[in-house]
Amino acid sequence: RAVESWNRYTSWVNVKKGPTGKERYIDYGLYSLYDVKSEIAKAREAVDSPPQMPELDAAFGRYITAYEVLAPLLTTANGYYERKDYKSDKLAEGKALHVKMVPAAEAFLAARAEVETRMRTFKRDLDKRSLAAIEAQEGQGPRWHVKNVMMTAQDVVELLPEGRQATDMKAFDAALDTFAKAVRSFDEFSQAYPSKFSGFESQPRSLLGKLREFRDKIAKSKGKVTDQFANMDLTFLINQYNMMVSITNMATRF
Repeated sequence: RAVESWNRYTSWVNVKKGPTGKERYIDYGLYSLYDVKSEIAKAREAVDSPPQMPELDAAFGRYITAYEVLAPLLTTANGYYERKDYKSDKLAEGKALHVKMVPAAEAFLAARAEVETRMRTFKRDLDKRSLAAIEAQEGQGPRWHVKNVMMTAQDVVELLPEGRQATDMKAFDAALDTFAKAVRSFDEFSQAYPSKFSGFESQPRSLLGKLREFRDKIAKSKGKVTDQFANMDLTFLINQYNMMVSITNMATRF
């Protein structure tokens, strides 16, 4: 929510200059934050509990600290702009807040990016171990194929454009190619078990086809989502992937 609030703010203000009062959409202000005290407490408890993972634990510590510095500033700024106090103080507080928020937001976003990178690496290692364990126990059977196709799908989804940020097309194409191979392998395997994957059979190839169509669209704009239709496609892709995640456990119950 802090990311959304900061993005809301930077959508109308010039980050380098700060607010001037002449902004067309100054009424946008910021978004209010959610109460995440319990989540922070659980994260701190996990960091202090075994097994110890020094780099990941330290990254989460920095992330929490950065959030706790930024959050009060965002909350204060949200109230300031919602009350339209800038109309009575000639943006004095707004300018003072901006000077504090910019470095705090930059530190927070950097800490968040580090956590996300380390978490992806950590989860990928767990997934690989799980896939290897399934293969050792059952061979490359139904559960192996479902997990393999979902792991490779996740790699593609994580590379989809986000906001105004362009995706790395070279990395996206490589992940898409790996996913395509997993889907073909899954399709060939599932032919031996017709209608036995609880409706999951068609989902991977459907997602692959839509991803390839979307890939051609964003390739023309160098990895960016530049129009409303592409943004709608992006939302649809994420929703379809999330739906696949939700039915994964049912896919091999036969």
